[in-house]
Amino acid sequence: VQLQASGGGLVQTGDSLRLSCTASEGTLGRATVGWFRQDPGKERAFVAADFRRGSSIFYADSVKGRFTISRDNAKNTVYLQMNSLRPEDSAVYYCAAGTRLIMSTVGLSSAYAYWGHGTLVTVSS
Repeated sequence: VQLQASGGGLVQTGDSLRLSCTASEGTLGRATVGWFRQDPGKERAFVAADFRRGSSIFYADSVKGRFTISRDNAKNTVYLQMNSLRPEDSAVYYCAAGTRLIMSTVGLSSAYAYWGHGTLVTVSS
C-alpha cells in the first residue's frame, strides 16, 4: 500500500483545512489509518486514528472537538477535517496505515507499517 497525503497549506488562525490520504497500489480495506504531525526537531505526534474502518475513532486531546477523521471507502481515502486551526497546529502532517494494530497502539507511530509523504500545514497568527 502506498499512501499520498495532500491538502496542506497556509491559513490563518481560526480557518479550516481538509487533509486527504489516498491509498494507491492497494486498498485501505479494514486497515487502521492514523494521522500524525511533526514539528522540526520534534518527534512525530499522534493526531487521530480510525481504528479498523470506523470500529473506533481516537483523537489527541489537543485536537478533540476541532478535528474529525473520516473515511470514504469508495475512494480509498481517509480525511482529516481540521477546524478552528491554531498556530500550534502548524506542522508536517503524515498519514499512516497498518493492519496489525490493536486498540492500545493506535497512538504509536511504530505500530504503523505504511506511511505517506507529509503535507505541510502552516497556521499564521
